[in-house]
Amino acid sequence: MNLTNTHALVVGLGKTGVALARFLKKNGAIVTATDISGEAALEPRAGIVRKMGVRLELGQHRPETFTRTDLIVLSPGVPHTLDVIAAARGKGIPVLGEIELAGRFIREPIVAVTGTNGKTTTTTLLGEMLKQSGLRVFVGGNIGTPLIDYVSQDLKADVVVAEISSFQLDTIDGFKPKVGVLLNITQDHLDRYADFNAYIRSKHLIFKNQQENDVAVLNGADPNIRSFSRSIRGRRLYFDHQKDAVPAPAEGAVIGRQEIVLMTKASGRFLLPVDRIRLLGKHNLENVAAASLAALAAGGNFAGIISAAREFRGLPHRLEHVATHNKVRYFNDSKSTTPDSVVRALASFTEPVVLIMGGRDKGSDFGGLKDPVSRQVKHLIVLGEAGNKILSVLGRLVPTAAADTMAAAVFGAAQAAAPGDVALLSPGCASFDMYQNYAERGRDFSELVKKLGASPEQKNQGL
Repeated sequence: MNLTNTHALVVGLGKTGVALARFLKKNGAIVTATDISGEAALEPRAGIVRKMGVRLELGQHRPETFTRTDLIVLSPGVPHTLDVIAAARGKGIPVLGEIELAGRFIREPIVAVTGTNGKTTTTTLLGEMLKQSGLRVFVGGNIGTPLIDYVSQDLKADVVVAEISSFQLDTIDGFKPKVGVLLNITQDHLDRYADFNAYIRSKHLIFKNQQENDVAVLNGADPNIRSFSRSIRGRRLYFDHQKDAVPAPAEGAVIGRQEIVLMTKASGRFLLPVDRIRLLGKHNLENVAAASLAALAAGGNFAGIISAAREFRGLPHRLEHVATHNKVRYFNDSKSTTPDSVVRALASFTEPVVLIMGGRDKGSDFGGLKDPVSRQVKHLIVLGEAGNKILSVLGRLVPTAAADTMAAAVFGAAQAAAPGDVALLSPGCASFDMYQNYAERGRDFSELVKKLGASPEQKNQGL
């Protein structure tokens, strides 16, 4: 793909937008970047790309800019359904997403991971498994470094491991991973998709261009994955929990109480003891099984898999143990942005749970939480824009309170919890009503929890 003297328009000036502008300039394109936000909100990124020689159009999307260019490249957060983009497509102007552009320049095998929940944990663990198998590995995409930076910075790896979001999949054309991983599909982003079926179709695009010699790693227990899986052309490796009286498959992973059994024709049969895995929860055993199958398909070995599984302690804001006060364990699961992720978090504990939920609703249905909340939650605290909606669905099931701030929520949890309980922040919602992102939300919760053990004066300052 020759970009020399191509007039290219980058839409969206986040981290990936800057990386796209850098790559396009390096390859001889004449670059314009546009963002609906104003310059003040985009600093220092606006200044960085301006110094590259990129022309900026900020605070609006001018229709004529979209129809007078040779190529449009979208950042992941930009809806591909914008009117200005539709108008450009109508004039025959190519519209690419970042991973589509990057994929056209990457020659190494790509392992792509998607799913509603667990993408980042699985991607990171998979990268570690491959590294400990002796391979040079790049880990990026929707996690950390944009995929286009792998090309732009002339990085060298044996395998490229990429977390891929549904938004990124919406704009692929020829992108084809050698190994594609689909962890699960539950309701999410219904504020952006027409309906749940549209979101399901988006996730399955990860396998759109795979051929018979490629590999698909799939959650065998997820009906939203099973319903589409027969159309996949690549070799299918399923992971699932052990079922009584059902014979193990010739290939795939079976998750038992004591061990995960991994089976592939190329590598044979291998047992990964569950007690070697540090991650909490049934859902994390699924993540380990998926990462292990993908690692084997990408050239990893059993020694690297077991070593990484034994050493990996998880990522911040994902069932992260923050502290224990008065024999109450506090966990930060701020990355939980869907009701299903709350279900998974609750299933990780046997103790009574004081649960903090709420944030910005993404069109979610909280009805699926009724049974888990009734069984395990002793006290529910809601906050944020979705607080009233959550109360209307779950408020009659257990003692419930509303909090205006995270500080009030943490204080309320400390008051409601008894020794032996778990206090859990698992919002089930986006963070953007109160915070810049889920990480900022998680840090606020963690800092407030740590102050519970401080002096009375420090507590008063924080709470």
